[in-house]
Amino acid sequence: MPSLVNEDEVEITAMRAQGPGGQNVNKVATAVHLRFDIRASSLPDAVKGRLLALPGRRVSKDGILLLKVQSARSQEQNRAMALARLEAIVEQAWPEPEIRRPTKPTYGSKQRRLEGKALRSQVKAGRRKMDD
Repeated sequence: MPSLVNEDEVEITAMRAQGPGGQNVNKVATAVHLRFDIRASSLPDAVKGRLLALPGRRVSKDGILLLKVQSARSQEQNRAMALARLEAIVEQAWPEPEIRRPTKPTYGSKQRRLEGKALRSQVKAGRRKMDD
């Protein structure tokens, strides 16, 4: 499948990762910070709108999608993971959401529901104590 995002529109910077890891974490810039400007991208307008409406703090007020990946020990792996995550986000926003059209229950479904309730009522009524 061809890539949905043009890599020229993505800005990736390397930085030192946080957390445990000893000398590797302290000396090597393995973490990756990905910045993707949604408004300036070549994506269709409908997809841009859905990406800009994403919940959470992932998209800034300026329309820039930010991702930070630091799970792998190498910068190349983190870079590949960041691009894959961006692809997944765009792929999820790509299809047009289906519009839900509310429906009304049919006459038959109403009758079946009421019959079930009446049957259940009879079962419970049969459990009551009899008056002498």
